[in-house]
Amino acid sequence: MKLVIQIPCYNEEHTLPATFHDLPREIAGIDEIEVLVIDDGSTDRTAEVAQALGVEHIVRLGRNRGLAHAFVRGLEASLAAGADIIVNTDADNQYRGDDIPRLVQPILEGRADIVVGDRGVASLPQFSPLKRRLQQLGSWVVQTASGVATPDATSGFRALTRDAALRTLILSQYSYTLESLIQAGAQRMAVVYAPVHVNPQTRQSRLMRNIPHYLVNSTATILRAYTMYRPLRVFFTFGGLLLFAGIVWGIRFSIFYFLGQGAEHAQSLILTVIFWALGLQSFLLGMVADLIGLNRGILEEMLYRVRKIELGDRNDKDVHL
Repeated sequence: MKLVIQIPCYNEEHTLPATFHDLPREIAGIDEIEVLVIDDGSTDRTAEVAQALGVEHIVRLGRNRGLAHAFVRGLEASLAAGADIIVNTDADNQYRGDDIPRLVQPILEGRADIVVGDRGVASLPQFSPLKRRLQQLGSWVVQTASGVATPDATSGFRALTRDAALRTLILSQYSYTLESLIQAGAQRMAVVYAPVHVNPQTRQSRLMRNIPHYLVNSTATILRAYTMYRPLRVFFTFGGLLLFAGIVWGIRFSIFYFLGQGAEHAQSLILTVIFWALGLQSFLLGMVADLIGLNRGILEEMLYRVRKIELGDRNDKDVHL
């Protein structure tokens, strides 16, 4: 059983050594542990520092592509390196290396496809009261969208089985944390949360520049991912609201019509027709989007199988009768 610990990095020459030295060298049930650093177009000596530390695998991106892209490239490189389990951690030493066995254990026991580190965001002293509330709200939204119990949606400290990594497809340019959970829920993966500790903050978050920036990007990511995997529910809900609005305006017009004032409130009738037309269009769009979603599911399955063939995987766990 081989574990690869991947560390996405962007200008982390000062924090990478502490993160690296904190990683475990032995874990019960794991035969081999290797480290992979993804240098996301750093302008400092991150790659050279990683090489000096003795990191087994270094992936250098030509330019800064963002955390989500670096995460996916790390998964690809870890799979190519023969990883059976992949652990992702941050280069700023936010997470404690001695918690990695907690992430790995549910996978070793066969209880999980993905294990996410739960930082206890509701009481984390490093977060301001507003940030705690936003983290809780965001986790609740992702939980509702994914159907997976989600106490800490934005935690990047997580472990994946080889099969889960093969099935992971991230399209967001902002972050992988939210979209991957919604995708895992749609694919009915077993997601488990394990309590973890955090170290004192070494620098400001580069992902969350400010509250408005975080809210706009996180909301867009959640809406896009949820619509992609639950299009019928999204469009039918929206269409139902439009039809309900049309009914309200229709009732209003009917009341005035029976009172002999219909001509004076023709705008209500016009709005009724408009809302009903938009609602029906939304239903039709939902059906089309759902068919496209089915096609996307077929393409994802094909991509999964192509990846397995490219990597020479033959240990398919599905039983064929």
